[in-house]
Amino acid sequence: MAIWLTKDSKVIVQGITGSEGSKHTRRMLAAGTNVVGGVNPRKAGTTVDFDGNSLPVFATVAEAMKETAADVSVIFVPPAFTKSAVVEAIEAEIPLAVVITEGVPVQDSAAFWALNVARGQKTRIIGPNCPGIASPGSSNAGIIPADITPAGRIGLVSKSGTLTYQMMYELRDIGFSTCVGIGGDPIIGTTHIDALKAFQDDPETDAIVMIGEIGGDAEERAAEFIKENVTKPVVGYIAGFTAPPGKTMGHAGAIISGSAGTADAKKVALEAVGVKVGKTPSETARLMREVMS
Repeated sequence: MAIWLTKDSKVIVQGITGSEGSKHTRRMLAAGTNVVGGVNPRKAGTTVDFDGNSLPVFATVAEAMKETAADVSVIFVPPAFTKSAVVEAIEAEIPLAVVITEGVPVQDSAAFWALNVARGQKTRIIGPNCPGIASPGSSNAGIIPADITPAGRIGLVSKSGTLTYQMMYELRDIGFSTCVGIGGDPIIGTTHIDALKAFQDDPETDAIVMIGEIGGDAEERAAEFIKENVTKPVVGYIAGFTAPPGKTMGHAGAIISGSAGTADAKKVALEAVGVKVGKTPSETARLMREVMS
């Protein structure tokens, strides 16, 4: 089993004819993802061929959903057009929109987040600035490499794309139910808490790896949620133990000020609720092996 993305998911790609969209559509298809079409209003009515697999291009997300019964959209459009693409997905009420684009203005993310809330959050947004979501052996929506790990019973939620891949590799001998890269921007659609709840409710996820990073208080809030709501073992890793205060490191949201948002503060908060926290990815993987043994 998996959360949010399964072998039955029908995926469309907004920006399927662009260089990134077409490259990763080909990779998703090779991974077994059921990609059923794409969206580009300028090329509506045409088809795009991927190694003999011909996919239709639609003018809008709503049209693509009507014709293909798509329930997932992966968004590969430039930052300047991302807001309109996500708004279109929200207005079409597609259940899952995975926003890969990096460099989306914060005010644009705030605008489509607020719209989604106002419309009852019928669309789950993952991202922006994220690697996507992968349920190994079932489906892959985004840019996560499909051959790192087999299916298994660990759930993974991570702010960092690179650390998502590394943790998948470190624990490839055990495998994952679903790996969710939520992105590290200041405003994101899906949080650690959303993923923790979904993994807690998934009967085929036995344990959870949570990867955070310096900046903000998302990990501290996740710790409170774990304390009250999560009974499955959680192992954590916080990137940025050596980051100097006041300096942005990596993601736009990864900035610390004084003692707020530091890796040490997040580690203390998580350990206080029973989460084992590693100081390196390999140590985190070792802690998870102990949990799973």
